[in-house]
Amino acid sequence: MMLWNFSSGLKLSLSASKLRDRDIFSKSDPMAVVYAKKRNGTLEELGRTEVIMNNLEPAWIQKISVNYQFEIAQPLIFHVYDIDSQYHNLPVKNLNLKDQDFLGEASCVLSEIVTKRNRTLTLNLHNQDGHGLKNLGTLTVQAEETVASRNAVEMTFRCYHLDNKDLFSKSDPFLRISRIAESGVSIPICKTEVINNNLNPVWKPLCLTMQQYMSKDNPVIIECFDFNSSGNHVLIGKLQKTVAELEHLHKTRSGVNLVLPPSHLRRVEKITEGQLFVDGYIEKQLYSFLDYISSGFELNFMVAVDFTASNGIPHNSDSLHYIDPSGHLNAYQQAIMEVGEVIQFYDSDRRFPAWGFGARTFDGSVSHCFNLNGIPTDSVVTGIEGIMAAYSSTLYNVTLSGPTLFGPVINKAAEIAGGSLSVNQNKYFILLIITDGVVSDIQETKNALVRASDLPLSILIVGVGGADFTQMEVLDADDGHRLESSTGRVATRDIVQFVPMREVHRGEISVVQALLEELPGQFLSYMRSRDIKPHFPDIVHASGQGTLYGV
Repeated sequence: MMLWNFSSGLKLSLSASKLRDRDIFSKSDPMAVVYAKKRNGTLEELGRTEVIMNNLEPAWIQKISVNYQFEIAQPLIFHVYDIDSQYHNLPVKNLNLKDQDFLGEASCVLSEIVTKRNRTLTLNLHNQDGHGLKNLGTLTVQAEETVASRNAVEMTFRCYHLDNKDLFSKSDPFLRISRIAESGVSIPICKTEVINNNLNPVWKPLCLTMQQYMSKDNPVIIECFDFNSSGNHVLIGKLQKTVAELEHLHKTRSGVNLVLPPSHLRRVEKITEGQLFVDGYIEKQLYSFLDYISSGFELNFMVAVDFTASNGIPHNSDSLHYIDPSGHLNAYQQAIMEVGEVIQFYDSDRRFPAWGFGARTFDGSVSHCFNLNGIPTDSVVTGIEGIMAAYSSTLYNVTLSGPTLFGPVINKAAEIAGGSLSVNQNKYFILLIITDGVVSDIQETKNALVRASDLPLSILIVGVGGADFTQMEVLDADDGHRLESSTGRVATRDIVQFVPMREVHRGEISVVQALLEELPGQFLSYMRSRDIKPHFPDIVHASGQGTLYGV
């Protein structure tokens, strides 16, 4: 299981065409300024290009750095100015923009750029107020991912004869790998899954990117712990090796003993009988999340809404489904809008399946998966506004009932995701489930999730209202324990992220960020497990340091 980093450095290259000529005896001397628009509407300047003299078709050399984050919408504002000749000797950062002639403004969301096949987007320039002259030229923005290297190492670790730390059963071991920073501090970079009740575990392969281990000669620390649900994991043993030394262990098929450091009970380190082996070692290249997205891969959004009676009668103001005439969004509407506003840019046709569950529907029977649009044969609506309209309409056409069952909607989403595989492998599906209560069919839900873990599908669950959602945390395998079905089958990977909305509102992070933070990692774990690669053979990155979404 990786410790994911979902931000990635980008360099924006800008060019313009058919700019207005504001100078009398020569052409304009354009410069571009890029801003990030914050949630409160304020603008943060990200950078300025150089000034290009006498040119209405500028292609600026100076790149603008921006940190791409999948889990939030990142609105960008672009301003183009004609710089007066009296200021040409000043550094661009010292220019007072109020003293310059304004040539035009453009705006977009960063994800609109990176989802284009060549990461290039052309925007029309307009006046700041949106009125006046329409034809102010165009601005073209191209994004390059600043990744230093795609090189990575995949290793399969095994331990033999580990010390037992449990009284009534065997240890539940997992490995944590850290690199040593220049300061000497160890920085965790990844960990394996937990293997229950086993002193001779073999873990699933781990992949380390060069950004994580820096070089093959840098030491990494490998620690083996006995997992405890309390979070107080017990150290079984540790060792320090370079990646090159781990490769040598693989080639020679030899093991190395784990050691326990000195403690207040033991003044010297103890060499344990437990040994670590490197059963697999493969050097490979990892593609980033953006490599896939900009080569035509899409995220297809689906939503399922809880219409059980515990939500309260919709026309009562204390109901979770109450539609406020003043326009204030209820929790269901808020979750649909916030998640949809981020994901919609990754879905080219913006046609979204939308379902409800837990209501007595049009034919009088209780349904645990019905189409929100009221059309029996087609669940698709167009755009986020289509989901919102179908949701509002459904409240007046169904009777809230129960119980809360997730199995049918998960199976329906899995059916769509599985059906896409025979057509192409470019699609990855995201099901958003919004619910006010603890699921009643917990085992059937686990069974459905385990089956779906083999498919291009992730499931986001938002808990709304004041219910106790402790049981729901079981579905989100963040503790390292993967879900197990009633037949004993273990999930191939973690595909669930659960967030109670009330807990998110108490902190600084938004619902969207909390829900979507694991999604790029889940996407990549699926693509890599199937050896699915982006569609273009050679991806050119800007030079410099960056982050790959490695798995």
